[in-house]
Parts: sequence; structure tokens; C-alpha cells
Amino acid sequence: MTVVEEKRAERRVVANVLRGSVGNLIEWYDWYAYTAFSIYFAAAFFPKGDQTAQLLNTAAVFAVGFLMRPLGGWLLGRYADRHGRRAALTLSVTLMAFGSLIIALTPSYATIGVAAPVLLVLARLLQGLSVGGEYATSATYLSEVASPARRGFYSSFQYVTLTAGQLVALGVQIVLQQFLSKAEMMEWGWRIAFVIGATGAIIVMWLRRGMDESASFEKQKDKAQDQAQQGTFRALLKHPKECLLVVGLTLGGTVAFYTYTTYLQKFMVNTSKIDAATVSWINFGALLIFVVLQPIAGALSDRIGRRPLLLGFGVLGTLATVPLLSTLAKTSEAFPAFLLMLGGLVIVTGYTSINAIVKAELFPTNIRALGVGLPYALTVAIFGGTAEYVALWFKQAGMESVFFYYVAGCVLISLLVYGFMRETSKDSVLDED
Repeated sequence: MTVVEEKRAERRVVANVLRGSVGNLIEWYDWYAYTAFSIYFAAAFFPKGDQTAQLLNTAAVFAVGFLMRPLGGWLLGRYADRHGRRAALTLSVTLMAFGSLIIALTPSYATIGVAAPVLLVLARLLQGLSVGGEYATSATYLSEVASPARRGFYSSFQYVTLTAGQLVALGVQIVLQQFLSKAEMMEWGWRIAFVIGATGAIIVMWLRRGMDESASFEKQKDKAQDQAQQGTFRALLKHPKECLLVVGLTLGGTVAFYTYTTYLQKFMVNTSKIDAATVSWINFGALLIFVVLQPIAGALSDRIGRRPLLLGFGVLGTLATVPLLSTLAKTSEAFPAFLLMLGGLVIVTGYTSINAIVKAELFPTNIRALGVGLPYALTVAIFGGTAEYVALWFKQAGMESVFFYYVAGCVLISLLVYGFMRETSKDSVLDED
């Protein structure tokens, strides 16, 4: 391949990564808008009560959404392995659009009674199905279209856009807080965020139709003898070690990620007693730096391997989680709280920046989307999706500090897995495509 052809091919890779990433951003914006605005809409969907009880209800619905992620990882992962990554990505964003519209248009509990939380649950089920499929297909697609020497770098954009979606949700929240009073935010202002999400999802449906299908899938599709085994559960069961490895390497990472991102916003308001508007700025600043760190760490993994980053996360996450969260619980000043949150995010970068490519490097093309998506989604549903609920349960029981040890323990389990796993970048199944 000539230099000109190499540059043209690299530009094509960048274009496909950008198209896939914009869709990923919108998907995760819709997902995180729920957590960012739950402080305002909790009272609209549930009966009157104390703030912790209402937040506990919204956290329970958040966890319910996670229960659909394994189903989404299975159905859309299977669909992606059989009909293509592009088709599955388009379908997932369509489901997300419907979920956001339902939340935006559902009347309050005072107006329609118990139908309000029922519709909220329905919306989160659709969004959980969407996100479960989005992760599997997006991780697979980015790993397959990336140039071999830069897979860590390009696949890191999954968490760049995942976190950017959360940043956009926080940005929308901050803007609305500047123009609307707290009463207006709680009455109707929060609905604007979900209208924005639904509109963005519709635009992404059109953009994703212009994406290239991955060359790996196209080659696999031409192998008639393998078509019957594409995306089947039976084919997945031929890789039990890899499935268990995905569960092990995900466990600590997902609990830490959801603790340091989605839960910390409520933690700083509910425990540290920092003003909600200030907390939004703290989250925005820390997550912005976190986004920048992802491709840097991803590129580093292309040079030194994936395991060193995972081991770094495992060791620091095990040792630093309890003192970090204990200190934050007693911190009421904005800047120290920002530094503590950022410290947690720097630690978890060792996992987030490369977890997608590590999983993709374990499975062959005919089962890759399902192999990446299903065991990951099951782990996230059981541990990541319940992290916020577990934290609030311990707080309500008067044992909040026990949650800190729970997080550290989950990371320790993953550290043991990292210690015994192989270096996937040196022996990648992707090189066999």
C-alpha cells in the first residue's frame, strides 16, 4: 500500500470512528440525562416523601433499566453478528429515541397516578435494551474498523463519547439552571433534556446509515459455512473462558465507574451537602478531564500493552477507594471535592480506556458482538446498575461507609483476574480476521 493509499485509508477509519462515536454520544446522553435530572424529576414520578426516599425510587428504576442490558446485549449482539454492525447501531439508537420521548411526555404522578412510574419504567426498559446493544456493537465496530497499530487509541473513543454524553447532559443541566428557577426545573424544565435527546437520536439514525460496514464482518458474511454459527448462543458457549474473563475484568471497573460518575453527583449533594448547581460544575470539570485522558491511555496501551493499565487500575482502586470516598464525605468545599472526584476518575481510566478493545480481542468475528455484549451486560446489570441503589441503601440504613469497602472489594476481585489474564494486544483474535 502506497503512502497516499495509507493516508486515504486512515482518513476513512477516522470518518467511520467519528460517525459511530457521534451516535454513541447521543445514546449515552439519553442514558445519563436520567441520572443528571433525577434530582429534579424524582418528585414528579413518585409520591411525596423525603429526598433520599425519592432518589432511592429513581435509583431503583435506573437499576431496572440495567436489567434489560443483558437482553439488549444478546438480541442486538446477535443481530449485529448476523446482519451487520451498522444495522444494529441504527436499531439501537431508534429504541433510545422512543425511550426519551416517553420520559419527556409522561404526565406527573399527581396527574395520572401510578401510571407515571409505570411509564417511566417502560421508558428505561427500552433505553436499557438500547444501551445493552449499543455497547456490544459499538465496541465491536470500533475495534474492527481501527488500524491494527492504533486499536487501543481508536477504541478508547467509546468511553470518550460515552462520557461526553454525560458531559452534554450536565451541560444542558447547567444551562437550564442559569435560566430557570429550581421550581421551574422541577415542574417542567427537566423535560427539555429528554426532548433534546430524542431529537438527537433521530438525527443519528440518519447519520449511521452512511457508515461503512466493517471489513471483518463483510469477510465473515462471505463464508457460507459460518453463517449458521453467526451470533448464536451455542457458538458463544464454545468460548467459556473468554466469557468468564469478560465478567472478571468488568466487575471492578463497572462498579468503580458508576460510583465515580453517576453516583458521586448525588453523593456530593446528599452526603457532602454541596449545592446541586455547584456539584454540576464539579462533575462537568472532572469529566471533561476524564474524556481527554481516554485516548491518551488508549494510545499508551498500543505501546506498552493492555495489562499494565488494568493492573494499575486494580491496585490503585483497591487501595485508594475507601480513603478517597471517606474524605469526600467530609468535604463541603468545591475545589477539594473536584480534586477527589478527579482522582477517582484518573484511577478508573486504566479500565475505561481499554476495556472495549480487550474484550473485542478475545472473540472471533462470527460471535464478537454477542461475546463482547452479553457477559459484559450481565455483569454491569448485576453490579454497575445496582451500585447507586446499594450506596443509597447503606446510607438510609446508617452504614454509608460500608459501600466504600464494597467498591474496593469489587476492584480487588478484578485485580486478581488482571494478574492472571494474557496480554490480548500480543495475541489478538482480531489479527486473524
